[in-house]
Amino acid sequence: MKIPSVGNLGENTSQRSIDYLSPPAAVSMADQWFDIADVGHFWVRRRFEVLQRLAGKWISGAQQIAEIGCGHGLLQRQIEDSYEKEVTGFDLNEYALKRNVSRRSLLYCYDISQMDAGMKERFDVIFLFDVLEHITDEDAFLKALLFHLKPGGKLIVNVPAGQWAYSAYDKAVGHVRRYLIGSLQEAARRNRLETITWTYWGLPLVPTLLLRKLWLMGWKDQDKIVSVGLDSRTPGINKALGILSRCEPIPQKLLGTSLMAVLAVRTPAPNTFDSRQAR
Repeated sequence: MKIPSVGNLGENTSQRSIDYLSPPAAVSMADQWFDIADVGHFWVRRRFEVLQRLAGKWISGAQQIAEIGCGHGLLQRQIEDSYEKEVTGFDLNEYALKRNVSRRSLLYCYDISQMDAGMKERFDVIFLFDVLEHITDEDAFLKALLFHLKPGGKLIVNVPAGQWAYSAYDKAVGHVRRYLIGSLQEAARRNRLETITWTYWGLPLVPTLLLRKLWLMGWKDQDKIVSVGLDSRTPGINKALGILSRCEPIPQKLLGTSLMAVLAVRTPAPNTFDSRQAR
């Protein structure tokens, strides 16, 4: 079954379609986020700049790319525009999929735990951007994700950093946790993944994150919390925050509001057993 979908960028006027491999389902993500975030938002732009610096070579060399939890397609659109590559998008959030702004990438309403045979070991690169923090059972989710990754493929992850920064905003948008590199690597190790490279990012934004945490303490209206916590208010403020966000080297290992990492399936150690020892 397919239904037409139109993105929320003015220039994206072509009719999009969604392939339904799974029925839509409720997800731990506030719909208001999709109404506010767009490719011009300073945080979305900075996230993509960090991705290009950290993992651009893997994107350039990939034949098949997917994004799990693609939402309304901001990363898909950025990859299309900058690398002229399609990014197959998976999500269960029909509200977001209907607003997807990618131009030509395939869109699927799909539960990866279904592990559809047609998707087995299909992708060279899989993006998991700002999704893992919403998942209660990391291990089951990552096991299902790896079913879709080609041998030798790369998983590129972005998550919010620092449990110290967990606030009413995190709760409102459905975050179960925030990460430090140690907790992300521990989740990776449990699932046969190793870290190839990583960086914190958003260091200049740490004071604004702390101010947001204090400001939202005691707020009850979840919709207002999401709007206040994400909306950059005016084009001038958005531009200023964009300039501020670039005042850090990448990669950097000190501190940040987010954490990005490139992971790969760990190669088993060679068998060093000497048959002579058994004699």
